[in-house]
Amino acid sequence: MRLKNKVAIVTGGSRDIGRSVSVKLAKEGAKVVINYLSNEANAEETLRQVKEAGGEGIIVKGDVSKAADVAKLVEATRAAFGEEIHILANVAGGLVARKTTLEIDEEFFDHIMDINLKSVFLSVKAVIPFMPSGGSIINFSSLAGRDGGGPGASIYATSKGAVMTYTRALAKELGPKNIRVNAVAPGMIATTFHDTFTKPEARVNVANATSLKREGTADEVADLVIYLASDEASFLNGNNIDINGGLSFS
Repeated sequence: MRLKNKVAIVTGGSRDIGRSVSVKLAKEGAKVVINYLSNEANAEETLRQVKEAGGEGIIVKGDVSKAADVAKLVEATRAAFGEEIHILANVAGGLVARKTTLEIDEEFFDHIMDINLKSVFLSVKAVIPFMPSGGSIINFSSLAGRDGGGPGASIYATSKGAVMTYTRALAKELGPKNIRVNAVAPGMIATTFHDTFTKPEARVNVANATSLKREGTADEVADLVIYLASDEASFLNGNNIDINGGLSFS
């Protein structure tokens, strides 16, 4: 097991990609802290799957766009599993709604930036005092951060582009401490996100535009996260790695 006895926090860990990341971390031997915002049943199901995989874990409710909740998340992690936190996977975030620039008000703008960018900043800031040499931070950007996103996703795309830049900056800042920071940039992945925000015909068109002619899966994204968390990726730092089936190249 590549991550035996490592302690990992997964923000937004209760469903879809977050769930796959949590379960695969457990299969590799990590002790997993599953953060969720509102759906306790989803979090409990993820924890059940973590235990079924032979792993240890806890669930912690909290809004990671709020510093006080992030502090409680870190406190709960250390109370359960010890002083050090070795892995942070910042999966939490979302689109919320598709809106044109004229439809976006200041409150909506701030909300999108908070859940996608501020949440990463707060989580990283709270964790790094307890992350030892060899630690790994994996952020979640998006193909939208490279290409501007689809209709009504301008601020979402902007926030994910900012995550890309912040990832590079963190890699420079934390590299001397031997803490690696990378991001994954998913394209069309079959998740609740696209079930909610993308029309079925658009999904078909995008899937057909990939060279593999399909959508990706949450497990495929999680496999990349596990690799980045492991020592096998020890010389990868500051990367925003595309996982989009050949839809777009960078």
